[in-house]
Amino acid sequence: MKNNQYLRHVELCREKIQSFSKYPYCLSAIKNLSILDFHPKVTYLVGENGTGKSTILEAIAVAYGFNPEGGTRNFNFSTKDTHSDLHKNLKLVKGVKRPNDGFFLRAESFYNVATNIDEIDGSNSYGGISLHSQSHGEAFLSLIRNRFSGNGLYILDEPEAALSPSRQMSLLVIMNELIRKGSQFIIATHSPIIMSYPDSIVYELSDGIKEVKYKDTEHYKITKAFLDNPEKMLNILLFEE
Repeated sequence: MKNNQYLRHVELCREKIQSFSKYPYCLSAIKNLSILDFHPKVTYLVGENGTGKSTILEAIAVAYGFNPEGGTRNFNFSTKDTHSDLHKNLKLVKGVKRPNDGFFLRAESFYNVATNIDEIDGSNSYGGISLHSQSHGEAFLSLIRNRFSGNGLYILDEPEAALSPSRQMSLLVIMNELIRKGSQFIIATHSPIIMSYPDSIVYELSDGIKEVKYKDTEHYKITKAFLDNPEKMLNILLFEE
């Protein structure tokens, strides 16, 4: 199975790092990172804000050759250089297969990617309609539907930021279709819906990085507790001193 995936694992080249007291190496998840194995289908990075999910995901994408702000490996625009140098200290171990397609999609810089697509492509291969003429969520899904062709490596950073709960479920359907076409996903997310794909591995970042079951993630447990009894949770949150 390992030979049938595009990325097998990533290693942190600890001997190249001068100090673990500086950002991003001071983050516990990075400080304690050695090797992170990827699932052939879907790998999730989950955890609280500030634990390093997006930082690690971005570094993996950049080390693979993607533009830091997103896009395919052919995108080379830059609006603001804010990524860390973590990618320089990562070693990506690839499988035998090479992907025919690939995309790094991040919610926070999606506007910049959509602008670049309009400039270089005219949206011809992205559904024929400018992504800027659609709502944020519809444009996000439109890009995935029309640009992701399968047999690809797709790295998604917090896609739920652009998607309603029903559209998050639509994303799962699209992901499944692409996985059946030989694709591999690596996703950083807070969404219990998006992280629910059954054939996957979930890593939770806190003091380090540990593999967890879907229903054991903090995101799932907190969301379930709230939805099971919102009145009780709101009373605790808003009225108890």
